[in-house]
Amino acid sequence: MTDTYDTRLGLFIDGEWVTAGRETQPVLDPASGRTLGELPLATPADLDRALAAADRGFKTWRATAPQERAAVLSRTAALVRERADLLARLATLEEGKPYTEAKGEVMATAALLDFHAGEAVRIYGRVLPRPTGTRSLVLHQPVGPVAAFCAWNFPVMNPVRKLSPAIAAGCSVILKPSEETPGAAVEILRCFQDAGLPDGVAQLVFGVPDAVSRQLLASPVTRKLSFTGSVPVGKHLLKLAADTVMKSTMELGGHGPVLVFDDCDLERTLDTLVAHKFRNAGQVCVAPTRFHVQQGIYERFAKGFAERTAAITVGNGLEKGIQMGPMANPRRPEAIAGIVADAVGAGARLLTGGVPGEGDGFFFAPTVLADVPLAASAMNEEPFGPIALIGSFANADDAIAEANRLPYGLGAYCFTENGRLQNRLGDEIEAGMVAINTVRLSWGDAPFGGVKDSGYGSEDGPEGIAAHLITKAVHIA
Repeated sequence: MTDTYDTRLGLFIDGEWVTAGRETQPVLDPASGRTLGELPLATPADLDRALAAADRGFKTWRATAPQERAAVLSRTAALVRERADLLARLATLEEGKPYTEAKGEVMATAALLDFHAGEAVRIYGRVLPRPTGTRSLVLHQPVGPVAAFCAWNFPVMNPVRKLSPAIAAGCSVILKPSEETPGAAVEILRCFQDAGLPDGVAQLVFGVPDAVSRQLLASPVTRKLSFTGSVPVGKHLLKLAADTVMKSTMELGGHGPVLVFDDCDLERTLDTLVAHKFRNAGQVCVAPTRFHVQQGIYERFAKGFAERTAAITVGNGLEKGIQMGPMANPRRPEAIAGIVADAVGAGARLLTGGVPGEGDGFFFAPTVLADVPLAASAMNEEPFGPIALIGSFANADDAIAEANRLPYGLGAYCFTENGRLQNRLGDEIEAGMVAINTVRLSWGDAPFGGVKDSGYGSEDGPEGIAAHLITKAVHIA
């Protein structure tokens, strides 16, 4: 498969692609460290122009019939499927995930666009009972221009998760994806453009993240913040957004607990969890991370997990048979090595991995640590990498307490055949999403989001569109 990087990087403002005369930043291939291309960065004047365009675009788009909004989203979904190979290859080149994973991401992205197309025509209000001759209406209307910031780990899906529900609701958007994975976002914008999205409804900008966020969030034009990323950055953006009291959706970090009870189907559970743990090299906000295993099966689980992990094939995601690619940027292998060293120093057993990969890419071996003490930093801070942390518990009370111990509350996983216990886990675990005997948390028709420090509000599902609406009561006498 070719590793040619054949996308035209640029900013997209008011229907025009802007490429020349800007400061640039290199885009790197994490599998080799080579430079793929040069990304132009927005100037303050570019951002002012994007804000003005979003303001005009909102006035036009909010008045556009829901059926036309739906048609644009449906046509975009068709173009994403048509261009799936290009989009998947760009995601692999820029972020490192295996091509098969990237292709799955592209198809899930198209399905999400289809779902939002259907929901665009189902934004209902209600009529309240009043005396004859009077009316009270409850209306749901688009909130206004959205400033959306997304992370690098899902280069195709993350931009669409921001654009699609906003466009369905009738909002305009200024999207700032990660500067480390711009090409996939550029091609997604081309799909929207070719599907007939009017000028001004969606802008695409790149730049120095803090400067971009400060300018966009300080503007009275911006009426909603949507952010996917780390907890510290999310809290910083919320402080900026507070000055204009804007609506916010925050999808922040996680530290996914996995509760494995001794009545589970152990072999099936191991096969499922190992594959999911090292998906995208563990660089997933809902990645299973803390594996809490009941004492009766603890050693068997640890041994089976380590054996399966050691057999994972690591390499360039464009090559056949690769199961895990590199870390996304040169910062991550060093950070992961430090996390492993801290855990081993605190008393954890290193069962496999624990070392950076060889060569020029940003590789790190899939790693399993057992008997990890709570004092280790990895047990308290999101590692965001290919590390599995395994510890034991005695009973359900202990397992639930440990699952809820941290301030994170995004995704959680449980494996048990006990139906009564399944109900209890669903009720008592503090997370926005709980998966029982499965690892899939992301569905187009289901809300995706967290609680506590993992954020608030939802993406996906009808709730994702509702997050871009205001509620208005109209009383007529």
